[in-house]
Amino acid sequence: MTEKSNKEASAAVQTFDIVIIGGGMVGASLAAALLSAAQSLDLQIAMIESQPLPDDDLTVYQPSYDARATALSYGTRSLYEHIGVWPAIAEQATPITHIHVSDKGHFGAARLSAEQEKVPALGYVVENHWLGRVLLNHLQTHTNHERLTPICPAHVSHVARVESGMEVTVDINGVEQVIRAALVVMADGGRSDLREQLGIGYQQTQYDQHAVVAVISPDRSHKNIAYERFTPDGPVALLPLATHDQDNRCGLVWTVPSDELEETLAMSDDAFIAKVQERFGYRAGRFVKVGERFSYPLKKVVADEQVRSGLAILGNAAHALHPIAGQGYNLALRGVVALAQQLIDARQRGVGLGDLTMLQAYYRARIDDQERTIGLSDKTMRLFSNTNPLLALGRDVGLQAMDICPIAKTIFARGAMGLDIPAPDLTAS
Repeated sequence: MTEKSNKEASAAVQTFDIVIIGGGMVGASLAAALLSAAQSLDLQIAMIESQPLPDDDLTVYQPSYDARATALSYGTRSLYEHIGVWPAIAEQATPITHIHVSDKGHFGAARLSAEQEKVPALGYVVENHWLGRVLLNHLQTHTNHERLTPICPAHVSHVARVESGMEVTVDINGVEQVIRAALVVMADGGRSDLREQLGIGYQQTQYDQHAVVAVISPDRSHKNIAYERFTPDGPVALLPLATHDQDNRCGLVWTVPSDELEETLAMSDDAFIAKVQERFGYRAGRFVKVGERFSYPLKKVVADEQVRSGLAILGNAAHALHPIAGQGYNLALRGVVALAQQLIDARQRGVGLGDLTMLQAYYRARIDDQERTIGLSDKTMRLFSNTNPLLALGRDVGLQAMDICPIAKTIFARGAMGLDIPAPDLTAS
């Protein structure tokens, strides 16, 4: 290679402090959590996303009848307040003021209320599209927005450790670009090809179930109640959503055995509604309309490594769990803010952002929360899927005991709301 071509190749290499792979809800949340401190800490951040950025005008947003939604715990609200995006999220978020848990065919039931727990809501339900739009709008309009370089639409083909840090090869409109950084954060989802490319194994438990997700309309107001109904074939969750064109809306998450998935998705709307009604009952009213259906396989997945020198893995690329308690995204966001806080502290102390000891400290601090949340989800699914009469009696007695014991109810509610985790600072002193 000639001296001229060497210079051209060198000039083509962009350098950042942090490269975030994935601009979805997890990756965008990390960028948002870092942005306020980026100016004072002299951070340059890149975010690589396969989709183009949407228009940053939130005023033209219209809720969709067929949108997928996510349940955010009250603790997640607090985290987004620290990041500075909650007021915008709240514009399209539906509060959960009551939670009703029941066991089909058995007497066990438990009820939680925001009023009893002295919080404005136990959680919130928000359409994924709105949450993503708010986060990306925040990144594009923030005072420090010049500290973030969005690289999209683009595809990451290779990630490698090099002498100077980390090297990322990106395909941008058919042209390869090399990017270097002290730290690469992979937030590219549960089907992470890069995780496998890097030789990072994972432990996986198949539940032989699929979640069927849809928006369904009852004939009356949901009254801000979220339901979790356990059945022998798996749980049925119903989450309150904002009305759309005068239709009452709830987010349905229906767990079906994998061998029934094809038949379930092929049902007519009337047959689908009738089947849901039979499984769920009439406590939320009579279902009268259903939207587009989506499905995904249910499994527990935990990556064998979540940090390496110059590398951190977040979200579903690090861990995926059964949606039985709606804690997957809330767990992921707690990891996001914990990593952001660790990086801010490291930068202030003059520690390299890719330093392995620092990243391992972040991971050790996250282990207990991960194991507790993932383990609770797994054990709850197995307990309520078991038809053993003695186990059924025990779980129903447990539900009833919690329902009548205020202390037990509060302990459970605080854990579910994520209020047993300290809030981050996310500011540079």
